[in-house]
Amino acid sequence: MKFEVYFPNYISGLETIQNQNLSWIYLEKPTREKIDTISKKFPIHELNIEDCLSKNQLPKIDRYDDHVFVILQFPTTTKDRAASNFSQLSFFIGKDYLISITQGDLQPLTDLFKACKSGDSRLRNTLMGGSPGYLLHSILDTLVDNLLHILMKIIGNLDDIEDEVFDDKVANAKEISILRREITTLRRIVLPLKRIMLEITSRDVKRFSNGVEGEELIDYFDDINDHISKVLEALDESKETIEIYKDTDNMLNSEKTNKILSFLTMLFTLSIPITVAGTFYGMNIVIPGSINHGKDFVDYIPLVITGSLSVLAAVVMIYYFRKLGWMNP
Repeated sequence: MKFEVYFPNYISGLETIQNQNLSWIYLEKPTREKIDTISKKFPIHELNIEDCLSKNQLPKIDRYDDHVFVILQFPTTTKDRAASNFSQLSFFIGKDYLISITQGDLQPLTDLFKACKSGDSRLRNTLMGGSPGYLLHSILDTLVDNLLHILMKIIGNLDDIEDEVFDDKVANAKEISILRREITTLRRIVLPLKRIMLEITSRDVKRFSNGVEGEELIDYFDDINDHISKVLEALDESKETIEIYKDTDNMLNSEKTNKILSFLTMLFTLSIPITVAGTFYGMNIVIPGSINHGKDFVDYIPLVITGSLSVLAAVVMIYYFRKLGWMNP
């Protein structure tokens, strides 16, 4: 196979990688000026330009006579978290070119572009091939593989949380909430990704591939779709698992709180007799054993009334609590 000689091509400051008859224009952090520069060279619709400049477009695919416009979303990662956010990736796919536009926070895609840029002709041909369909496969395969790595991190975090959930000394409500957010973020990304990938495989691969290569690429795109399906299945299982851990953590925390409240209730109950006795002796009435003890029964009438009211209130509360079912017969 004959390999084309690599040369850095610039379209008004936009670097392009050329391999065989294919051009890859890679644009990070797009501005209106840069996209307008590209639109002068390629048939880009104004509405698609607005979509590229916006960072929060929903994944979609638009088809035109001579090119296809695709918007996808992929997760971004940090050192601490498996999936911290998502980034928009836009493609313009024509007969002999592929334009990728991103905010520059998809490190696997950046590494792939650098490998094509700095590698020799054989490596570049392996990654880019000679058709937009081949290059698109390399890009999507790299990003989906990164999805698998992120998924492995999430599963590892799930295993760690499983051990922490049953440890009373560790507070993991925050970790559970963060992991739930990561799983939810990935599911929001993977669900539309699966739908659009199926559309690309069935309608667009052959359109932007060369002859027999298009038939072969369908198998490769099917392999990517299979990986996406596995990621989605694993995310669904992880979602169910983290919900179980959340419920378990809430149940254990409730049980722990009930134990604390039970202890405090027992402590308060044990202190009631001395509190009641101290309350009676603190009243300004005649009580046996006090300094001002009475000589006649009349002197103890306030004490009898106070005691009777206390007993009556206790009897009424017991009757009412039993009626509500709070006390067993």
